[in-house]
Amino acid sequence: MGKQLQKPGTFVRIALSDGSFGYGRLLEAPYAAFYNYRTLEPDSDLDRIASKPVLFKTAFRHLALNVWEIIGRRELEDHLAQPVVQFTQDIGDFRKCVIWDTAGNERDAEPHECIGLERAAVWEQHGIEERLLDAFMGRPNGSVEHLKVRLK
Repeated sequence: MGKQLQKPGTFVRIALSDGSFGYGRLLEAPYAAFYNYRTLEPDSDLDRIASKPVLFKTAFRHLALNVWEIIGRRELEDHLAQPVVQFTQDIGDFRKCVIWDTAGNERDAEPHECIGLERAAVWEQHGIEERLLDAFMGRPNGSVEHLKVRLK
């Protein structure tokens, strides 16, 4: 696969285990945004896909691009070009959290400030696919639950 197609703004179509399709968009490597959009037939309409809300943004292993289908590329809209904000939490002392972003900003934070943020992690292809399908089916995802901030 050419490097040209791995640039930010590249759209990917993701075949899910139930036969439906999810969609994502490459951000600055290794991050991608994944849309709240599921189809039963493959969709290649970039305008329609880009108009959908984003479910989550996270880092992923780019080996997934060997499986996911690249369907086009457009410049990122402003809301997708913003830094990705995540948190880390100390394993030994859960009260120690850091909120940081891909622009290099970081600050110490209380655990409650991390509610709703994505924990820094790199997702495997199957994990992203499972997470998308769980979200579309309205069921909790075990990995997402495990990665939520610990409050006590």
